[in-house]
Amino acid sequence: MQRLTIDTAYLAAVLARLLNIPSPTGYTDTIVREVCLEIERLGLSYELTRRGAIRAVLPGRESKPARALIAHVDTLGAQVKRLKENGRLELVPIGTWSARFAEGARATIFAEKGAYRGTILPLKASGHIFNDEVDSQPTGWPYVELRVDALARSPRDLVHLGIDVGDTVAIDPQPEFLHNGFIVSRHLDDKGGVAILLAALKALKAEGAQPEVDTHFVFTIAEETGVGASAALANDVASIVAIDNGTTGPGQNSDEFGVTIAMADQTGPFDFHLTQKLVRLCRDNDIRYQKDIFRFYRSDSASAVVAGHDVRAALITFGIDASHGYERIHMHALRSIAELVTAYVLSPVEIRRDAEETSPTVRGFTRQPMDEAEQQPGLVDAPDPAGDP
Repeated sequence: MQRLTIDTAYLAAVLARLLNIPSPTGYTDTIVREVCLEIERLGLSYELTRRGAIRAVLPGRESKPARALIAHVDTLGAQVKRLKENGRLELVPIGTWSARFAEGARATIFAEKGAYRGTILPLKASGHIFNDEVDSQPTGWPYVELRVDALARSPRDLVHLGIDVGDTVAIDPQPEFLHNGFIVSRHLDDKGGVAILLAALKALKAEGAQPEVDTHFVFTIAEETGVGASAALANDVASIVAIDNGTTGPGQNSDEFGVTIAMADQTGPFDFHLTQKLVRLCRDNDIRYQKDIFRFYRSDSASAVVAGHDVRAALITFGIDASHGYERIHMHALRSIAELVTAYVLSPVEIRRDAEETSPTVRGFTRQPMDEAEQQPGLVDAPDPAGDP
């Protein structure tokens, strides 16, 4: 078995610390600094891009074909759209999430003169005033407003406070870590993934394990708005595995326990060979897993491929209930994914051809089963040396 033991107390502590750092897309400097410090504490150096994407490389015996594991530090949030006549704030969302989950949320407005606290409320918030209309008003961002906890009864008052159009609004996570392993919070997507990568990196460093090839631990800063890993990968990377949330619920096969391996998202199927390798690693290492397909979902892997990176891409997820809302996960899934990450990092590279961007021959190129005979050893000629990434 190749998987390593994961320090779940460390994983939970890192996740709790990350959840308490506001980091909506576009306002990620503080959490980037925290992740960089944690990487240093683990004894690894890193590279930081202009805008804040992080690349930490665990050196392998060879440099190519390099692998990358990716999670994103940014979360959902909101921006000030308009200063309203009543001294409250109209909002637009950062990322895709329903105003239904914004109602009642405590929030922080990051303004020019400092931070202010407030609450997101429906336009008709008091039953003593609006009676049954509090339950019949529409749901949507035009029907909520942010009440600032300061003397603000007009746009002029808001300007005096330094609040203006475009200011970032961070939503409180309100995390709870329960003794039975469940974790309930906003923004588990994808701070759970970040904590997983750091816990896996800790296990690899503690073991003194050296991967066969360079392995890049990548933390992106704008996944929730579709940018993700589009500009965060080094040229030597030939395969990427994103770690993000899986969508549990009706019609889905994701689970809050074990690893959920995504077979496809809205951009299409993930790489056949890399995905099958992850499945085999789960089987060989006795890691609980299930497969799922996400119809209304894309991740760092998808953004990298859409941006034109010629890489094999896969996605492994921890099942989340009520994704992009008030989310719930279980430590079993986080630990299982971290174990799979360690097994993947230490696994051999079979597709050596991937070390080069192009090849003048099909020798070493991969094969996919086409008929029953081809799947039975001895009934067909031996293929060219190839396998999974």
